[in-house]
Amino acid sequence: MAKQGKKYLEARKQIDRNNHYEPAEAIHLVKEIAGASFDETVELAVKLGVNPKHADQQVRGATVLPHGTGKSMRVIVFAKGEKMREAEEAGADFVGAEDLAEKIQAGWLDFDVAVAAPDVMGIVGKLGRVLGPRGLMPNPKTGTVTFDLARAIAEIKAGKVEYRTDKAGNIHVPLGKISFSEEQLLGNFYTVIEVLIKAKPAAAKGQYLRNITISPTMGPGIKISSQKAATLGKT
Repeated sequence: MAKQGKKYLEARKQIDRNNHYEPAEAIHLVKEIAGASFDETVELAVKLGVNPKHADQQVRGATVLPHGTGKSMRVIVFAKGEKMREAEEAGADFVGAEDLAEKIQAGWLDFDVAVAAPDVMGIVGKLGRVLGPRGLMPNPKTGTVTFDLARAIAEIKAGKVEYRTDKAGNIHVPLGKISFSEEQLLGNFYTVIEVLIKAKPAAAKGQYLRNITISPTMGPGIKISSQKAATLGKT
């Protein structure tokens, strides 16, 4: 087990590990315990009551955080003809087709999100072994395979995040930076929770939002009440 640093241990003392905080309390606390020398990311982890081994219980999609992620996203686009110009004008960082695929096959991965027009997915499909394991493969379910390239690029640049259950049924999503205001982080939090609730599979049984935790990049997790989170800020 890795040795925990002094700052981490000090931060953990400020958290009641047996308590499940209200969302606003947890957001306030996560800003208080952050002690890194850089602008840490606030991470959200949600354990869902699903069995991802079954196709009808997998939860996957994307949403645009109202206050963004605080990160400048590098977007590449696979396109040809007129769609190449559309992507360039929309602010894509790199646009191409076969040439872009060859560059990636050679080891270039200096980007955060890949978008593709449907008519070039034959080219992109050959990159499955490279992009798939890294979560970079364009997918219609997350809006990254589309002819509306301008909209896709704009949403990603504005703070679009993808979510997908892992093998244990967990979802991991960035909520923004520690430098964000509590209101901004809380707004992003409720946006993700609302999207996850709407995405609940019909086959999922029992409690759906089982465990919710937020944490700064270098700090301990803070448990959030699933019941309070599900109210979506309503009283």
